[in-house]
Amino acid sequence: MPKPVFVLNGPNLNLLGVREPHIYGTTTLDQVKSACEARAAALGLTTDFRQTNHEGVLVDWIQEARTEAAAIIINPGAYSHTSIALLDALKACELPVIEVHLSNPAARESFRRRSYVSLAATGVIAGFGVQGYDLALDAAARLVPARPAGT
Repeated sequence: MPKPVFVLNGPNLNLLGVREPHIYGTTTLDQVKSACEARAAALGLTTDFRQTNHEGVLVDWIQEARTEAAAIIINPGAYSHTSIALLDALKACELPVIEVHLSNPAARESFRRRSYVSLAATGVIAGFGVQGYDLALDAAARLVPARPAGT
């Protein structure tokens, strides 16, 4: 059975649909999950979709992905700008990593313009709202077959 794409979501993403809808939209995380599952199926992929508000849990999931996933799509939320622990875990996982942000951090507060996660990401998708997850799955579908057999 092919390995799934881990879709990992960080802090406050459980509040999608109600938290600052003028920035993040009105789509809920459950709706994002359903859309990801449908898009992945259309691409011949499966997903393992998760959310946590805890940095260490994200690190544990990234480490798990090292052997259990084909790629990682991660929306690290505010941890993008603060977490060297996520950076180190992502560098160690040796998988394609696609960083997703619903908003465009470069167009927001100055502290959001630096992402430690981007230093380990294969690519970054930002500013397209929840459509960013579809774009990330499209990218994952292209990246996963390109990986050498047995990895």
